[in-house]
Amino acid sequence: MAAAATLSSLVIVHKFKVQPPAPAASPWMGRTHRPLLRRPVVDRGAPPISFSHRSAPPLDSLVHQFDPMIPIEEAVTPPSSWYTDSSFHDLELDRVFHRGWQVVGRADQLMSPQDFFTGRLGKVEYVVCRDDDGNVHAFHNVCRHHASLLASGSGSKSCFVCPYHGWTYALNGSLLKATRIKGIRNFDVKDFGLKPLKVATWGPFVLLNLDDDISGDLQVNSETAAHEWIGSCLATLSEVCLNSSLHFLCRREYIIECNWKVFCDNYLDGGYHVPYAHKGLASGLKLDSYLTTLHDKVSLQCCDGGPVDGEYDFDRLGKRATYAFIYPNFMINRYGPWMDTNLVLPLGPRKCCVIFDYFLEGSLLDDHAFIDRSLQDSERVQTEDIVLCEGVQRGLESPAYCSGRYAPTVENAMHHFHCLLHHNLTR
Repeated sequence: MAAAATLSSLVIVHKFKVQPPAPAASPWMGRTHRPLLRRPVVDRGAPPISFSHRSAPPLDSLVHQFDPMIPIEEAVTPPSSWYTDSSFHDLELDRVFHRGWQVVGRADQLMSPQDFFTGRLGKVEYVVCRDDDGNVHAFHNVCRHHASLLASGSGSKSCFVCPYHGWTYALNGSLLKATRIKGIRNFDVKDFGLKPLKVATWGPFVLLNLDDDISGDLQVNSETAAHEWIGSCLATLSEVCLNSSLHFLCRREYIIECNWKVFCDNYLDGGYHVPYAHKGLASGLKLDSYLTTLHDKVSLQCCDGGPVDGEYDFDRLGKRATYAFIYPNFMINRYGPWMDTNLVLPLGPRKCCVIFDYFLEGSLLDDHAFIDRSLQDSERVQTEDIVLCEGVQRGLESPAYCSGRYAPTVENAMHHFHCLLHHNLTR
């Protein structure tokens, strides 16, 4: 659950030590969710699942323990092994994060020619840059000589020079110079450019597609990429995100000792935990108005704010809060004059990094007291969520727990997330 915004313009890393579409048969697509009648648990069994040669047999049974065809009133949650097993984590990297479009950064990080930034998603190191002609490119951030990482951080460069042996690449990925290779045979410079990745920008976001299939145009039309990424919710999220009055304010990063899905589950519980864990946040929301709508790749959670005086009540969340989860790991939160985004990056079976980017309407950029107060409120909520998530991870690792149940009237978005994940893992 995101909160009212928060900070300074510096990135702050916090380390806490506190102990494609869902299956066509799913009946939940495009529905809003109100209270449902409970039905008895029925063991329906599960159909056999076919995996490629990359999946070890034990993973078959792990994925098989969750059945997306069982309705939420009868379903059990995925087993704890989905959150703790290292081989399952590797399977997720291959079938979820290394396929399809993923948010990796902001368009303002590539504002000018020669701007670049780097990152890592799973096992893929990447660099994204804008060349002198204004074109955006993305590459595996690996020198073709002896695999050194080529660039680090972000900034501006006229070319990429490998820090190991000085091989030099243009911003379009072509090899400009290979040092001290006199005597080499059967070497064609054209064969040793940087390995490209599909890239697109949409609104304030930079998207990458890490799929091995890089045939066709590598610079994908923004609307095409956004439709493949968001699906049927494109028009709705365009109204939320493509707002020229919003300006990037700051970034915060949190290293959390939990599986990436624990953080997503917490976000997707329909406000279930808010009155118990976020009493300050709860005071600014009308939780009885909470409504979840499911789309093919997106779940929307909406909630009215408390009483407001004027256009915004700056001590609360505004008139209405909208929380959008875009599968598999990106959240967009819109409330009052704020928008913030949460990007959840897996760092291992029991560790993730969550990146918060905050955007604010331009008319309030000079209201430092309001900004500081809002960011403090957000920081408090994130601290509370970190305690929850790290506690859940420890519980998942306990022999006392295997699977749980869903609260059918509120945890629809969480169930939807698990169904989408199952769909990817069985492709």
